[in-house]
Amino acid sequence: MLLAGRVGLISGAGSGLGRSTALLFAQEGAAVVVADIAEDRGLETVSMIRENGNRAVAVSGDVSRERDTQQMVAMAITTFGRLDILANYAGISHDVPLTEINDEAFYRVMDTNLKGVLFLAKHAIPKMVASGGGSIINIGSAVALRARQNMPLYVASKGAVVAVTRSMALDYAADNIRVNCICPTATETPMIRARYASMRDGEKVFQDNLATIPMGRLGRPEDIANVALFLACDLSAYVTGHTLIVDGGSLAGTKAL
Repeated sequence: MLLAGRVGLISGAGSGLGRSTALLFAQEGAAVVVADIAEDRGLETVSMIRENGNRAVAVSGDVSRERDTQQMVAMAITTFGRLDILANYAGISHDVPLTEINDEAFYRVMDTNLKGVLFLAKHAIPKMVASGGGSIINIGSAVALRARQNMPLYVASKGAVVAVTRSMALDYAADNIRVNCICPTATETPMIRARYASMRDGEKVFQDNLATIPMGRLGRPEDIANVALFLACDLSAYVTGHTLIVDGGSLAGTKAL
C-alpha cells in the first residue's frame, strides 16, 4: 500500500472531492482525519472508511477560523500520534460579478479558500517536521490559470492558492515537506451541480462548459483523488512547488472554461 503507516488530514472530506480522497488514502493504508464543517457528513465519511476495516476519525470545524484549524491538527496528533499529509479541500464557490461583490462576500470567500489553507498549514507544518517531513496538497482550480467570467472573488482566491503553494514549497523543502497544488476543472460534485442549478440558464451554461472539455466529460472525484494519492506518496518524492492541471484537456484549447 502506498500510504501505509502514514496519517493524513483532509479538510472538506465530508463530501465530493475530499471524501473521495479520504476513502482512497484510507484504502492505501493511511489513517485519516476527516475534517468538515458539517459534522454529520464527516461522520458519514468516517463510517465508510471504517466499514472497509480502515482507520479514521472525524473532526468538525470551519477552516476560516484559526482555532478550528488548530483543533483539526491536534486531532491528528492526539488520535494517531503524527501527521504526514495535509490535503486542503475545503472551499466555497462564488458567482457574482465584480460590481456586485460586497465586504461580507469578500471575507467569506477569502477566509475559506485562502486563509483556511494558510492556517491549516501553519499548524500542520511543525507536526510534519516532527514526523520527519510530509506532503501538503492544496486544491486550486483551473480558473486560477484561465479566468472564468463573473467569478472575480473565486478566481482571486484560487489564484492565491496557486501562488502560496510555490512560496510554501520554497520555505519548507529543507524540512522534507513537499507542497503541491491540484487545479481541477468543473468536477462532478454536489457543489458544482448546485452552482449550475442556481443560475438562470444553468443547463445551457453547463452544456457550454462541457463543450470546452476535449475529453467530453466532467472530471470525477476519483480523477482528483488519484492525483492527490500520487502527490501524497513517495512516487512524487522529487515533486514540489508544482501546479498539476487535471482538466480533461480544457486548458489546451482556446475557449475559456
